[in-house]
Amino acid sequence: MIVCKSQAELEKMHHAGLILWEVLNELRGMVKPGVTTKDLDEYAERRTAELKARPAFKNYRGYPATLCTSINSEVVHGIPSRSRRLEEGDIISLDFGVEYDGYYADAAVTVPVGRITPELQKLLQVTRESLDQAIEKVRVGNRLSDISAAVQNWAERKNGYSVVRDLCGHGIGTHIHEEPNVLNYGEPGRGPRLQEGMVFAIEPMVNIGGPEVKVLDDDWTAVTTDGTKSAHFEHTVAVTANGPWILTRPREMQGPSW
Repeated sequence: MIVCKSQAELEKMHHAGLILWEVLNELRGMVKPGVTTKDLDEYAERRTAELKARPAFKNYRGYPATLCTSINSEVVHGIPSRSRRLEEGDIISLDFGVEYDGYYADAAVTVPVGRITPELQKLLQVTRESLDQAIEKVRVGNRLSDISAAVQNWAERKNGYSVVRDLCGHGIGTHIHEEPNVLNYGEPGRGPRLQEGMVFAIEPMVNIGGPEVKVLDDDWTAVTTDGTKSAHFEHTVAVTANGPWILTRPREMQGPSW
């Protein structure tokens, strides 16, 4: 069952989302060669506490950290480590969730480490644009699969990348993961009709090579099977009568999602 949220509940989720936005943007500014993924994780945990919120991922199903830090061919769920230092030319996905007053927000951004190749710049751009295309479909009366099809159309059909099939976005509210699954592929015009108050964490995961992934021995880190690079962008988005409301950024912000 997809739970529709009231305006008051959406405001609480937006509060959580603004905390997440603030911390995630601070983390983006910290990304540079020599920084460890544990440095980023510790900062995120400390700042979240200062802002009177709670990290959503830590201890969720046993996950040991506040952030997911996924580098290069790591798609999602990379575990921060003191031994993992960022290097010039890397890309890193920072995936972060926050709980505030019983409500959740979830977002991710992939960040270049120093100067990156034009190939990787394009991957980041196309993945972010696929999120923008998906968000545009979050409108009353559309079908759930319209969101999914928008990601696949932009990433695969228009730009020749692959979207990951084995991982997807999700509903969100009083739990970090709620119904429904929000796939990044599929035909438009299928699934439930979107109604006011539905909220989705939409998160394209786009690979330069094939769509296949595997999970490493740590039981968390998902990597591309063929070793090619992957990018990941995410926002928490509500369906409203006035169109999509991105809960994980300020209301007044217009234009591209990141």
